[in-house]
Amino acid sequence: MSLIGKEVQPFTAQAFQNGKDFFEVTEADLKGKWSVVVFYPADFSFVCPTELEDVQKEYAELQKLGVEVYSVSTDTHFVHKAWHEHSPAISSIEYIMIGDPSQTITRQFDVLNEESGLADRGTFIIDPDGVIQAVEINADGIGRDASILINKIKAAQYVRENPGEVCPAKWEEGGETLKPSLDIVGKI
Repeated sequence: MSLIGKEVQPFTAQAFQNGKDFFEVTEADLKGKWSVVVFYPADFSFVCPTELEDVQKEYAELQKLGVEVYSVSTDTHFVHKAWHEHSPAISSIEYIMIGDPSQTITRQFDVLNEESGLADRGTFIIDPDGVIQAVEINADGIGRDASILINKIKAAQYVRENPGEVCPAKWEEGGETLKPSLDIVGKI
């Protein structure tokens, strides 16, 4: 079942963020602003640090768009802190790292690999109402490109602010949009 258009379910988890004490995060934290939730299989692994570092490289731009980033794995918040202190790639991360050892959040977002007990590589764009607007899920060996998030978020924000308009493939900010109607059926 697709999670598109569904509200994020209640959860409570412990998180780590550089320079802060451990703290609690709930689904309420994903409301009132745009959020990106990035699930990854495990700390101290191989593809994961490259992806999370790539998200960090886009973090300033995401913040300008009013987006907060949350990374999630089934590791604990303690492991996130240790990884942050030992990995050159992860030590640069400024965004929130959520620990999900109970697998609650990972199950709710339907990215739990039941055999391994680890998260699949899932990226979710969530609107200020806490509703999922975009989902990308990759196989374990396929890393994601965070730069793609920027245009997806801009498109989601545009559509939210301009009801009745949609963004076509490869849409970029300032580009032409479409207004679905009988007048354009078969003419695209």
